[in-house]
Amino acid sequence: MKVVLISMPDVIPIIIHEAAIHMPNHGIACLGGNVDGHHEVSLIDLIRKRKKIAPYLRKTLQRIKPDLIGLSTMTWQYQTCLALIGLIKEILPQVKIAVGGYHTTLMSQEMADCSDTDPVDFMIRGEGEETFRRLVNALEGTDRMDSIPGLSYKNDGRWVHNAPGALCDLSRLKLPIRDKRRLTGGYHFMYSKIEVLETSRGCTRNCNFCSINHMYGRSYRTYPIERIIADLDDIYFNKKTRLVFITDDNMVLNPKWVLEVCDAIIARKYRNLNLVVQADCISMAKNEAMVEKMAQAGFRSVFLGIENVSEQNLRTMEKAGVVEKARQAVANCHRHGIMVIGGLIFGLPDDDEEAVRRNYQFLNELEADASYCQMLSPFPKTPLREHLLGEGLVTNLDHYDRYNGLWANVKTRHLEADQLQYAFWYHRQVTLGWWNPSPFARSQGRLWTSAWTHAVKPVMKYFVDRQIHRDGWEKRYRQYIKGLEEMNRFEDLKRFSSSKETSQPRMHKRDNDPS
Repeated sequence: MKVVLISMPDVIPIIIHEAAIHMPNHGIACLGGNVDGHHEVSLIDLIRKRKKIAPYLRKTLQRIKPDLIGLSTMTWQYQTCLALIGLIKEILPQVKIAVGGYHTTLMSQEMADCSDTDPVDFMIRGEGEETFRRLVNALEGTDRMDSIPGLSYKNDGRWVHNAPGALCDLSRLKLPIRDKRRLTGGYHFMYSKIEVLETSRGCTRNCNFCSINHMYGRSYRTYPIERIIADLDDIYFNKKTRLVFITDDNMVLNPKWVLEVCDAIIARKYRNLNLVVQADCISMAKNEAMVEKMAQAGFRSVFLGIENVSEQNLRTMEKAGVVEKARQAVANCHRHGIMVIGGLIFGLPDDDEEAVRRNYQFLNELEADASYCQMLSPFPKTPLREHLLGEGLVTNLDHYDRYNGLWANVKTRHLEADQLQYAFWYHRQVTLGWWNPSPFARSQGRLWTSAWTHAVKPVMKYFVDRQIHRDGWEKRYRQYIKGLEEMNRFEDLKRFSSSKETSQPRMHKRDNDPS
């Protein structure tokens, strides 16, 4: 069997401009790496082909002529996925199509009820490695579709949903694909090559805005340490890459295990290794010995999910008591040479304009080295969505392409959605302001932080301030909104969109669907 796995081209700005960071899709790499070896697997990461999607796919798919194409999609990428399927079916009308990822796992029944998915042959629900491996074998004739857990397939035109699959045994998974089967390259953070590593899956925290438990349940599993080192060896020696993003949802839930991983990394004596990780404030605040060991192992940056300054909002998200832990976590990281990216979420029920301003001000006071601020997205099937629906605060029910953290899909008890959208943008400009390197950031890079502070920023600020003085904040805001609207519009996919009458596509139910 010839198999092609494709990830979406949609991006969001992470800290800086969306073109500055392109990381490889780890999901399709893991899926492809675990297909049985006698099949031919190729990976296409469309984040690297954003400006020429259609011509690239026409040329590549016609050359490979795959039997099965799999697409992985997040909720906010789903409309692009449907458009891509339209393009693929025009190129190869007979090819089989499978979709998977978070959105498929959460919304498989809704997808089955919609005519949008008529060209789709299979849905992979939950962790996909074993389900997809067996699907490929079933298409070859060596397995049975009706016996594959986690698979949805069509029988006489009607969807059949097999029972959910068990969580994967991480000790049995093969390494992800990073060799010549990955047809796209050029992954980077600014001017450095970057790769992605996974050391654990799942999270036991009870944040009610998160949909991760639909993929993994309330679980936390770790890879064997020898497997992690083999994966890191592949990145370091074979890909010649020194910057690694650890994609775990929350690596630090088991501090004792983290210490063991760090000791194994230290023992390998990698030189100039730079690891970036996501972590929760509580674990990083309570375990300074772990933070110190992480720094010794090469961890250079950590993303901390602070979420909100308001204790009432934190209780709404079931994250009460995080603010003081955030202060301690930042102090611990800085003490041991780790840069901190502080993450905040705006649009909780009690947010008013002063609360928005106060959240940005907190980031300045916290002396986080960078920030990643996003709007609350009421993701399907999450408890927080149900809570917000009950209060009538969700303003965008199903235009999922705006569920990317950049758009106000909710209103609050004090702000309408458009007011919230403006306050989120405006106070980022005037309260958080231009990036001011923290004392820690300056100590880590005196040359480049000085160049930014005394040369680059003043020039940029001069032109921006002049534009605002001439045209006002409103015009600059309209330019910002236009940029958001255009960011993930792909002209060569436009005619395959299922919703031409609006830029905010919905899932279209079948004509004979009574619901």
